[in-house]
Amino acid sequence: MIVIKNKHAINKMRTAGNLLSGIFGEIEKTVVEGANTFEIDATIERLMKAAGLVPECKGYAGYRHATCISVNDILIHGVPSTRMVLKSGDFVTIDAVASYRGYCADMARCFFVGTPVEKAVEMAKVAQAALDEAIKLVRPGIHLSDISAKIQSVVEAAGCNVVRDFVGHGVGKDLHEEPEIPNYGVPGEGPILQVGMTLAIE
Repeated sequence: MIVIKNKHAINKMRTAGNLLSGIFGEIEKTVVEGANTFEIDATIERLMKAAGLVPECKGYAGYRHATCISVNDILIHGVPSTRMVLKSGDFVTIDAVASYRGYCADMARCFFVGTPVEKAVEMAKVAQAALDEAIKLVRPGIHLSDISAKIQSVVEAAGCNVVRDFVGHGVGKDLHEEPEIPNYGVPGEGPILQVGMTLAIE
């Protein structure tokens, strides 16, 4: 079931998102050569708690960290580790979910360590363009698959491929809610978006 949120719930989610975005801005200076992903995760958790946020990933299905930190060819859900020491050229994706007064924000951001690899920069630009174009579409009355189709078209037009094994999703009181949002598909299918739906497009 897709949960429709009222304005009070959405305001809490917006607060969570704004606070989490600020933390990502602060953390950029720690994603440097010689740092390890365990230390970065611990810093993010400390900043979350200082901001009044609850790190929702920690404890989820037994997970022991506040974030997932994926380096280079680790596609998704990288586990923070003292053994994962960053070096120049690394491409780092940090994924975090935090809640404010019971409502979640789900956010990921990419960072480059030192001198970035050109191919990684190009891939990041394609991913950002696909996300931007998808967000432009979002409004009441469109089909959910319109988002999926737009992402696929932008990615494939750039000569890249979408990953079909993972999806975006609804978000709210729970970090994973319905509906699932694939990054591929044909337009005009699936649920019709309504006011009060809250989505994590990933």
